Amino acid sequence: MKKYVVIILLLIPVCLYASMENEHEESYSDSVQNNIVQEKHFWLAGVEVFGINAFVNSFDRFGLQEEFAEISFHSIKHNFQHGFVWDNDKFSTNLFFHPYHGGLYFNAARSNGLNFWQSSPYALGGSLMWEFCGEIEPPAINDIFATTLGGIAIGEITHRLSNLLIDESAYGWERFFRELAVTAICPMKGFNRILSGDAWKTKTSFFKYHDYSKLPIDFSVFAGSRYLADKGSFVRGEFNPFLTLDIDYGDIHDVSNNSPYDYFSANLTLGFSSNQPLISHVHLIGRLWGSEIPTQRGIKAQYGFFQHFNYYDSEPVIDGKTEVPYRISEAASVGGGFIYSLHNVGKLEVLSQKIFVNAILLGGSISDHYNNIDRDYNLGSGFSVHINTDVQFMQSGRFVLNADYYNLYTWKGIENVKNPQAKNPLYLNVQGNQSRASLLVINPVIELRILPHLDYHIAFFYYMRQTDYKYFKDIESNTFEFKMGLKYSI
Repeated sequence: MKKYVVIILLLIPVCLYASMENEHEESYSDSVQNNIVQEKHFWLAGVEVFGINAFVNSFDRFGLQEEFAEISFHSIKHNFQHGFVWDNDKFSTNLFFHPYHGGLYFNAARSNGLNFWQSSPYALGGSLMWEFCGEIEPPAINDIFATTLGGIAIGEITHRLSNLLIDESAYGWERFFRELAVTAICPMKGFNRILSGDAWKTKTSFFKYHDYSKLPIDFSVFAGSRYLADKGSFVRGEFNPFLTLDIDYGDIHDVSNNSPYDYFSANLTLGFSSNQPLISHVHLIGRLWGSEIPTQRGIKAQYGFFQHFNYYDSEPVIDGKTEVPYRISEAASVGGGFIYSLHNVGKLEVLSQKIFVNAILLGGSISDHYNNIDRDYNLGSGFSVHINTDVQFMQSGRFVLNADYYNLYTWKGIENVKNPQAKNPLYLNVQGNQSRASLLVINPVIELRILPHLDYHIAFFYYMRQTDYKYFKDIESNTFEFKMGLKYSI
């Protein structure tokens, strides 16, 4: 399965590069573009959200023979009568795959012509439908937050990325691979393009899905090897290959294009080891709104409102301790941001500073004591601070320093439940152990220019966790990982 994922992902930069080349070679008719308005199909979007849930339930029930999918009118009535709980699914299920599932709901609407705000309720509606009607287990309040808000972030980004690859003047194998990549990135868009026939129709005058002159794209692929330490040891850890995809979409300083996600950054790291998760890092930042701050010449500054999605996942290293190196989630998070940059100062091409302060509605961190069904982590809410310093030198390289601080409060602990052993684990309804987790990630990056589009890339991550438990001894845990390889930028 992994090799097919990698093949499809590697198709993306190829198609993206071809798309950028075609953008310079072909011109679009402005009069045609300005007169084309995508039709909005509200009801069809709703039917597709229902169809997503019906398909997933049927696959789980009849294909995988899962007991939780054996729904009935009685189970649906029971779910409504009982109400919400905090569930005990795996870290990856609750804090990545549920948001991804929410992105499918969102894009059922987005690919039917609805805008960002019109599509957002479909993520919430699809999540509510699944929680109450899609399984016999009680509805989970954490899934509502993760699926809805995380789904909006993933959904809008995959919607816009898939637009980069659509070229309805292309045909043959190029068209096939473009449409395949569109479907891999945004399945609901691929489905609707097949449904409408747009996936194979060749047009000379067509809707301009992306305007590179207004929303420029920086895309890079970083491949190499990483060392993941066991409890901070330089000699007890494991090496594994990885691939990182990094995208900056839009001009961060151009607030004239101020619709949600006209600027965003997306970073995805895949690890190729039988011992570690395939998806280890996901970092998404989308600007919801921004305003320029008047400054002197050569200085650009703005403040705005941003949505964040951050996800770190790992497993105990081979031949190491049983402790998980890190698990951090910021699945549902919004807040304010300040961005400041200087251009062409001395030998510096760009010097920029970004500061974000967020309210975390739902996040997660490792628990040292809670272990129920598939959950060994605490859920919680709190706040985060993200600081990014980026120094780009003329023709020689780049230095980046990222500092991410998370503060999560788990306020509904198992310690407050009377006789938890007597309760059905599905209905235990706790966030974990009552605690406060402070998580700090320091990430310096050095890039050395080899060729115009090729850099030697070195990155270091230092993870520090301090969990203060109300009923247990406080725990401090530190570890690190080191990455090195080649980065190719388009």
